[in-house]
Amino acid sequence: MLRKMIRKQQKMLSFINKWYKTILLSCVFALILNYSAAAAHRMLMQQGIAEEVIRFHVLANSDDETDQQVKLKVRDAVLLWMEETWDWGQTEAGREKAKKYICSHLDEIEAVADEVLKDVGVSYRASASVEQCYFPDRTYGDCTFPAGWYEALRIRLGEAKGHNWWCVLYPDLCYSDCLKAVSEEGKKEKLKEVLSVQEYEYLLDHPKKWRISFRWFDIV
Repeated sequence: MLRKMIRKQQKMLSFINKWYKTILLSCVFALILNYSAAAAHRMLMQQGIAEEVIRFHVLANSDDETDQQVKLKVRDAVLLWMEETWDWGQTEAGREKAKKYICSHLDEIEAVADEVLKDVGVSYRASASVEQCYFPDRTYGDCTFPAGWYEALRIRLGEAKGHNWWCVLYPDLCYSDCLKAVSEEGKKEKLKEVLSVQEYEYLLDHPKKWRISFRWFDIV
């Protein structure tokens, strides 16, 4: 009698164990699918946004305080020159025209940067190029541009080993306080003009922690 009871208990435990493993594996599988779908959506949004914007990247010679101040002086001088020579607010001109303008004026951009470097008395010089650059998440006001590869005007100062500075050059988020720029309705409207509805809404919704939802519980 006792043996029968023990065998029944063992069968019951085996049955429960199998169901536990099945449920656990199902949850893990659902989590992986959910995460993969979210990651794919994020990548799709980032790529779509990247195709419509141009970023601006200035790399300091080093992390020395003087070199960091020089970086900001170069940034200001280049932005001032570009603002005076091209209307970065004319989104109807299109990203490609803006890129073509930058590419055709790289020598002038370098000259503007080098003039600053000469004035402050440093020995190194600047180089400018348009290239694909990886950027981390960056928030402007209530919009966050997701991390990923973007085409950018990149200015290297000297050895370019110091902390860098970046913004969104097209549409023109560089020409005001960059941390507040997208809070302004005018700036948001320019973003709306060049992005799809889904891409624009993604900027406003991001960043969020990955959230995997099940019927009875959430994992954040």
